[in-house]
Amino acid sequence: MTAISQSVDLDRRGAVAVLTVNNPPVNALSQHVRQGLHEGITQASADAAVKAIVITCAGRTFIAGADITEFGKPPADPSLHTVLDLIEGSSKPVVAAIHGTALGGGLEVTLACHYRVGAKSARFGLPEVKLGLLPGAGGTQRLPRVVGVPKALQMIVSGDPIGAPDALTFGLIDEMTDGEHTAAAVAFAEKVIAEKRPLRKIRDLADKIGEARGKPEIFAEFRKSVARQTRGFRAPGNCIKAVEAAVNLPFAEGLKRERELFTELLNSPESKAQRYFFFAEREAAKIPDVPGDTPAKDIRKAAVIGAGTMGGGIAMNFANAGIPVTVVEVAPDALDRGLGIVRKNYEATASRGRLTMADVEKRMGLITGTTDWNAVKDADIIIEAVFEEMPIKKEVFAKLDGLAKPDAVIATNTSTLDVNEIASATKRPESVIGMHFFSPANVMRLLENVRGAKSSKTTIATAMTVGRKIAKVPVLVGVCYGFVGNRMLHQRGTQAEKLILEGALPHQVDRVLTDFGFPMGPFAMGDLAGLDVGWRIRKGRGVKSPVADRICELGRFGQKTGAGYFRYEQGDRTPIPDTDVEKIIVDVSTSMGITRRPIADEEILQRLLYPMVNEGARILEEKIAIRASDIDVIWVYGYGWPVYRGGPMFWADQIGLPALRDRMLEFKKQSGDDFWAPAPLLARLADAGKGFLDK
Repeated sequence: MTAISQSVDLDRRGAVAVLTVNNPPVNALSQHVRQGLHEGITQASADAAVKAIVITCAGRTFIAGADITEFGKPPADPSLHTVLDLIEGSSKPVVAAIHGTALGGGLEVTLACHYRVGAKSARFGLPEVKLGLLPGAGGTQRLPRVVGVPKALQMIVSGDPIGAPDALTFGLIDEMTDGEHTAAAVAFAEKVIAEKRPLRKIRDLADKIGEARGKPEIFAEFRKSVARQTRGFRAPGNCIKAVEAAVNLPFAEGLKRERELFTELLNSPESKAQRYFFFAEREAAKIPDVPGDTPAKDIRKAAVIGAGTMGGGIAMNFANAGIPVTVVEVAPDALDRGLGIVRKNYEATASRGRLTMADVEKRMGLITGTTDWNAVKDADIIIEAVFEEMPIKKEVFAKLDGLAKPDAVIATNTSTLDVNEIASATKRPESVIGMHFFSPANVMRLLENVRGAKSSKTTIATAMTVGRKIAKVPVLVGVCYGFVGNRMLHQRGTQAEKLILEGALPHQVDRVLTDFGFPMGPFAMGDLAGLDVGWRIRKGRGVKSPVADRICELGRFGQKTGAGYFRYEQGDRTPIPDTDVEKIIVDVSTSMGITRRPIADEEILQRLLYPMVNEGARILEEKIAIRASDIDVIWVYGYGWPVYRGGPMFWADQIGLPALRDRMLEFKKQSGDDFWAPAPLLARLADAGKGFLDK
């Protein structure tokens, strides 16, 4: 075996040269990988004894994409395009041996090869769209030529990978193997040599793109089908244009068009935000005083207290991850109702083809319901999901303290309450932590883990680790009312209420935020969550909300009662403006002596979002959040902040903190309200010409 570069070796197996990439952990396409592939192909091509070449990878995966450490840096030779041209232009057949994942540039490497052999467990995808980009090394030009235009559009625009069976069906791979992938690829290469098969260059294939030529309706219909989920994103549109170029232009011109569209995206604010967020999500896993090697408890069995909407959703997360979970309820009818909803949720997923009925039964089999609290005794983690009232939660934790095994992690799903006070109900506060799931808990990806004053490092490491295991994005925060997400949301809610009293109406306020990119505005969101939840919390704290309280007193709790801020037709969740609510708003305004006025959309947006940024600054200064980017992760995954705007703190930096501060001071002068006083950190950074992410 010969070392070609620090990460690529060249070996011979008879007449087949084997180039092995070994760049752990995911064999990313670093400069030395590209250099090694280039040199290896060159050497193997010059060796008369070599009749074919196999490209394979060591470790757990094939090339899983670009080297993210090179993002934003000047390109280093050889470029991926140069390497792919060399592979595709080789006078000897080149076979890709694929296992694990072939993603992004990794899949583009395989597409430049003449043949592809994939392990049965391998996955194939072009996820660049999730970074606001498109595949920039020929992926949009080669993939349609091999899998056809409809499948290529679906793969490129969604960014979601497909499995080996699908890859074989669509012709993306030539052979699927259950055996060792490199050996299978070498055997395949020997067969190619023996049968004197031609060099099959994807760039020369025309049949599948020919089927779409002269049929613009294919693209029009696809654009229409993805319009809703791609709203606000620029990359999907450019991806579609690039595939159109593959159909309508010669290969070389299609590559040129792909490059133009890629460059346009690379310089776009949307891609800048999405690439920032890619790193922000990874940073959130890092906790300065809890090193990555901190031992986390192995979670083999979980328990959830409460079978309501939240408790059932939390239980589903564990079952989905193959972890047995016991759900404890006080009353048998509440337990049956809760587990019935869980089954209904799974069956709905199966009806959409995302699960089989066998999967449904397997997952339901991992969920055990009981009214016997003793069932928690063997659980490694117990998550409380009862009413958001401190006396109830403390009663539950005192009870769990006497039942849970000594090393169990005991978590509260509170969304606002003091985790330290809850922990004080036990003799083991070091084992207590907040694990704030977002509703619906089986869907929403954010997990706001709340570190108590006495939470141990093992408890924290366990909460973060199990969060990832159940497919959540965990972010660690500190204790304060509402933590990070809800504390900032409260500021937005305060202004939303003021705006409708001053002259806006709920549907206008909501539209401004949906135009910005949120899936819904504050009033529709309140109707979805249930207005009675906030009403109960306000009454517990002795706080009033004049409009919301009047609406709740009428029994209008939102979607579940068919009316809240909006009204809803039966079986339809579309919010419909309601003149009855508008009358309530005008009456309350009048009773408070407020003269209503037209309010421009720009003012609405600033008054809703600037206070959130200001509160984020306070949260950072109080060290409730570890870093500004953690706040952005919380808002994107927990509250629907559009990822193509990066998150509130990133967005504020793009506006410029001096401009944001000055506008807040204008609002303060106009209203005479100290609510608009810039947070000290915001003021200092603005004075210094810095941003939150410069800290």
